[in-house]
Amino acid sequence: MIFVGIPFVVRSVQPVLEKMDNSYSEAAGVLGARKSTIFRKVIFPELRPAIFAGTGLAFGRCLGEYGSIVFIAGNKPYYTEITPLIIMSELQEFDYSSATAIALVMLAVSFFILFLNSMIQQRNARILRGGNA
Repeated sequence: MIFVGIPFVVRSVQPVLEKMDNSYSEAAGVLGARKSTIFRKVIFPELRPAIFAGTGLAFGRCLGEYGSIVFIAGNKPYYTEITPLIIMSELQEFDYSSATAIALVMLAVSFFILFLNSMIQQRNARILRGGNA
């Protein structure tokens, strides 16, 4: 799922890296800060919202993944069994109502994650514009 989700993180972080002003990190270096301190105190705070947004999008996407994950997942009950496999087994047993209920719960969780991600992004945008948190 890393290969499916990583583009969401990259697409969120790349514009922030392109817009980042190097003068702050250079000033910190001139003032004697170590590279680890520059990263932790100057660079990472600017990247954090983009990383969280990309990770939330990737997690929501991976949570809703059905097709490719079924082929690589194990099927040990209560150990490696995943939701798409449970849905598939319910469909093979012609228990359509259970499969639909499980799928709707997964859909609702995915939408909730995306909604929460959107709320966090709006809050961060409001903070960057100078509004109240």
